[in-house]
Amino acid sequence: MQSMLTHSGFTTVVDLSSDPNNTTALRRRVESGEVAGPRIYTAGFGLYPPHGIPFYLDDLPATLRARLPQPATPAEAVEAVRQNQALGSDVVKLFTGSYLTPDNITHLPLDIARAAVSEGHRHSQLVFAHPSDLEGIRIAVDSGVDVLAHPPEKVVGVDDALVKEMVARHMAMIPTLKLFSGSGHIDRIRDIVMQFHITGGRLLFGTDTGFLTDYDVSEEYRQLELAGLSFRDVLSLLTTNPAAEFNVSSHAGSVRLGGDGDLTVLSADPAVGDLRNFAHVLFAIHAGRVIFEAPPQH
Repeated sequence: MQSMLTHSGFTTVVDLSSDPNNTTALRRRVESGEVAGPRIYTAGFGLYPPHGIPFYLDDLPATLRARLPQPATPAEAVEAVRQNQALGSDVVKLFTGSYLTPDNITHLPLDIARAAVSEGHRHSQLVFAHPSDLEGIRIAVDSGVDVLAHPPEKVVGVDDALVKEMVARHMAMIPTLKLFSGSGHIDRIRDIVMQFHITGGRLLFGTDTGFLTDYDVSEEYRQLELAGLSFRDVLSLLTTNPAAEFNVSSHAGSVRLGGDGDLTVLSADPAVGDLRNFAHVLFAIHAGRVIFEAPPQH
């Protein structure tokens, strides 16, 4: 995983659900220089609906599954957020819509979502949501979530009025289009992402690597191009947009004197012909240190 992040050129990443003990330990090793890797923000454990751990986590060890928060009350949600914070979390992740089976979505009750969002915001943390469908988006909007970690996979009822409301609430969205590239609704999902962009919403680049076992990000760039995004749009998704969302634009997201010293050097120009050239990384540099160098081509 660490190799995937660096060879794809990422100098800062946001982990939206993992065992915080493992992730913060890795972060310490990166920060100490022991491991060459990107800056890591983490949510720690995501918060799931009551009895709502998704089916695709069925194969997790029982001891780990037992640690996944499924708050049944607002007070339990607050406590779950606080426990993540105590373990070093930077952001909050809510599963406002969670797949119990491929055809059955359960939802985080609104009062529980609001309590988690409020506690995250009280500590200046951004709150991300995995929505899945219209109801999951509605809960995210009404609870004050900052970022949709994905567009909805179930697109019924998701119209332009809802997109405009999300933008008016200053929500951001991560397209993760590769995740849905095999869906029969991919055209509509791309349309939702593009409408969000046209309406003035902030898009952030992201993948669902970890769930997706194919670590190549080329398909994400291809899907963004199919959605209608330009080279400059995608460059913003990768740089200035996330820096603005995390309120670090004064020192990150662009190359400047006194900045963080993060830089990605490409071997092909994505401005000419193919956005997949964003995946052709020659060097990734974090805090002035080369953390990835592409092997010589023979």
